[in-house]
Amino acid sequence: MRATVGDRLIVEGTYGGNVRREGVVVGVEHADGSPPYRVRWLDNGHESLVYPGPDARVLPGRR
Repeated sequence: MRATVGDRLIVEGTYGGNVRREGVVVGVEHADGSPPYRVRWLDNGHESLVYPGPDARVLPGRR
């Protein structure tokens, strides 16, 4: 998985009460675009450091 600032991170809810989350990548820790990513979640504006799992995907942002 590779991402750049401005891309969207989608994490699908794969367990019981979990719901799909969507966020914007606001920081990339490695020059090659590999995780972890600093993500601002769209549902609450909270920022967190994310190590995406197999239930996540990156959608290109506007360049």
